[in-house]
Amino acid sequence: MSSSDFDLSVFEDEPVLAIIRGVTRESFEGVIEAVIGAGLKFAEITLNTPNALDLLEESSRRYSTSVCLGAGTVLSVKDAEQSAGAGARFIVSPTLDEDVAAFCRERILVYFPGALTPTEIEKAWNSGACMVKVFPASQVGPQYFKLIRGPFPDIRLMAVGGVNPGNISDYLKAGASAVALGGAGISPERMKNREFSLIQKEAEEFLFAVKFFFSKIKI
Repeated sequence: MSSSDFDLSVFEDEPVLAIIRGVTRESFEGVIEAVIGAGLKFAEITLNTPNALDLLEESSRRYSTSVCLGAGTVLSVKDAEQSAGAGARFIVSPTLDEDVAAFCRERILVYFPGALTPTEIEKAWNSGACMVKVFPASQVGPQYFKLIRGPFPDIRLMAVGGVNPGNISDYLKAGASAVALGGAGISPERMKNREFSLIQKEAEEFLFAVKFFFSKIKI
């Protein structure tokens, strides 16, 4: 991966996004190093995390050659501006905000807006999204991705929420282009208890499941 820039080709080869939400400053170094140690190359820090911008700025400076960092739960242009100023290389939102989408296009920032219905997904994609975050994926299941890809075969979808090593292949087989490791693996409890080895183990299993899926389809 080249420096801290978002490299889409790298993300497409190992399409796993780590979501770091609610981490304390005391635990942050252990969490980000567990993510990096597991081999993940992309992580977001959600803005509803205390001191999120400070953590983003610090980690962008310290870890930019090891992981590409972005901001999550971006709800406004102000959020996006502050995130970009803190070093975010991509922006993730729970829904589509057209002003945020325009800001990202202007700044050439990768944007992952959230959507669920076919109308929302198409609108988010047409806004210039790199991928559309389908959340919560667990509420619709892998089959939903297959149905969406029917009329929209060119739209890249990311499965977020309820994805685990046991069902990753189902989502990817159904047409998801990427998956996210969230609260189940990088849980507030594990972060609070400084169980960094468990976080790293979960992330390793997550990434292994993705790599194993792609290794099978290339045979």
